[in-house]
Amino acid sequence: MRLVLYQPEIAANVGAAIRICTCFGALLDIIEPCGFPYKHKDIRRVGMDYGTLSEPVRHDSWLAYAGADHGAARLILLTTTGDTDLGQLDFRADDRIMIGQESAGVPDDVRNVCDVTARIPLAPGARSLNMAVAAAIALADARRQLGYG
Repeated sequence: MRLVLYQPEIAANVGAAIRICTCFGALLDIIEPCGFPYKHKDIRRVGMDYGTLSEPVRHDSWLAYAGADHGAARLILLTTTGDTDLGQLDFRADDRIMIGQESAGVPDDVRNVCDVTARIPLAPGARSLNMAVAAAIALADARRQLGYG
C-alpha cells in the first residue's frame, strides 16, 4: 500500500502524511514540484520523528513517477468528483492511493491514467476534506479490509 501526493502545496500536510503512512504501514511517494522548500520546518514539526521511520520516495515530476515500474498496482485517485464511493472499493495490498494538490487536485492527463477515481462521501454542503485527513480515512479503510499482514 502506497500513498502518493501529487505536487503538494502545504508542508504541514506532507508532515501529517508521513506520520499517517507510518501509522498505517504504508509507503509514501511525493511527486514534485512541491509548493514549498522540501526541508521546510513544518514537515519535521508535524511529522515529528516519523520521517526517520518511513522516508518518503521523491519523484522529480509526474513523468518520472508515471514512467517508473509500478507492476500491476492500481492507481486510485481520491477526488471529490470520484466515480466510486470509497466504502464500495475493494482494496488490494499493492494499491497506490493518490491525492492531488490542495488547491487544484490533478490535471486531466493525470486523472485519465488513474485506474479508479474514488470519493469520500460528505454531508450536504461540505466541499472537501483536508488532504491528510482524506489520506487517513482511505488508509484506515484499506487496513480495515486488508489488515497489516
